[in-house]
Amino acid sequence: MFRKLIRALPAYERILMAVIAVAVIAFAGLLAMPGSSGAADVAKSKPGLPAGHPPTPAGDMPALPTASGSARYVGSKACASCHKNQYDRWIKTPMANVVTDPKLHPEVVVGDFKTPNPLVTFTPKDVDFVYGTVWKQRYFHKSGKTYVPYPVQWDITNKKWLAYHAPDKGGDWWTEHYPDPKGDNSGRPTGPLCDGCHSVNYNPETQTPTEWNVGCEACHGPGSAHIAKPTRATIINPKRMNYVQASDTCIQCHSQGQPLKNPIAGQYYDWPVGYHVGQKLADFWKLEEHKLGELSFTHFPDGTAHKNRMQGNDFVQSLMYTRDVTCFSCHDPHGTSNEHLLKKPVAELCATCHYIGGDNGPRTTTMEQHTHHAAGSTGSQCVSCHMPLVAQQVANINVASHTFHFTTPGQSEAQKMPNACVLCHKDKTNAWALQTMKGWDERSPWRMSQ
Repeated sequence: MFRKLIRALPAYERILMAVIAVAVIAFAGLLAMPGSSGAADVAKSKPGLPAGHPPTPAGDMPALPTASGSARYVGSKACASCHKNQYDRWIKTPMANVVTDPKLHPEVVVGDFKTPNPLVTFTPKDVDFVYGTVWKQRYFHKSGKTYVPYPVQWDITNKKWLAYHAPDKGGDWWTEHYPDPKGDNSGRPTGPLCDGCHSVNYNPETQTPTEWNVGCEACHGPGSAHIAKPTRATIINPKRMNYVQASDTCIQCHSQGQPLKNPIAGQYYDWPVGYHVGQKLADFWKLEEHKLGELSFTHFPDGTAHKNRMQGNDFVQSLMYTRDVTCFSCHDPHGTSNEHLLKKPVAELCATCHYIGGDNGPRTTTMEQHTHHAAGSTGSQCVSCHMPLVAQQVANINVASHTFHFTTPGQSEAQKMPNACVLCHKDKTNAWALQTMKGWDERSPWRMSQ
């Protein structure tokens, strides 16, 4: 019947229908192609993401140079000629300057070695590596093929010397495997405990890396194939990964945990040995365990981290993570002019996705109605309530929580943990904060009293 109807049409109409049919088939083929921005990818996208946010890939990343083993690590300088903008920004970041040889760069030493101090029993000439340039600075000296830290550190913010020695019991899990009865850190080698995260492609057998510091290939994989043939198919770009693999790129080092296979060749490691970007981090690394309701060395009772370098432990608990937000949705590891490598100033960054009238809220007419603080004040910034400074970096210096969860005064009182209200209003109590919030009509009274 259908064929008879087609034959009855004039010739020019039959030709036109044939052209349209070919076009439809071709377009459908484009939508089905891997990596296309067609219906399959759109269906994978999560609602409420900012314009330009990449959709979740339909599957895992294809086998890339790291997985195939066909590419070699070449060092960050090999990337500079083609990626000058990124390289010039990165070279100034803390990522590029985690550890530094003070004999080549004496200006990196910020500790006060001129004023006598009983804690300081060495001079800059005795230092082979300087660690840290932002919060604290530690000093390493060579011990065989590896390094060990001197038992002192410089508090950069408060400009003072502090003793540095992890307690043998009641602290980090690895201390029982590296006893240090002298208390001078001579039993604490940096190879198994630090160097895998402070370098690129650290080899536990030779105890040497391809490159010290967090270089290009720590996040993009070995680069020789890309240099030989500079296409997107020959290099890993975490931005093109699914949200799990993408954030694994950062979580590999910005988390507290243990390798799944420990010990390795007779030593206990505090970094994910064997993992390379593009692989599944969970096949190499387990995050520090925590029992809800208990205050531990690493966690508050609700599971929020209170120790340094636990952004990943926090982040995987967050609603942001489940909505495909990644670490570099907010941070640019290549470097920016903003603090903490943020893509925008902190007062503007959250408003990229969260603004009045937007799908992600706030659900109020004005921002002041949401924050209950004056516009432009510290209390009106999203991070003040959703990213309070509760994770200890050194001494009295804390860094931001990354769960983005608001801890209510009631929860704070019940679980004996800090909350944003009394962290800012230091002269007030949880009872005051709880009573104040009862007058916030747009908030659930049950939620606020938890």
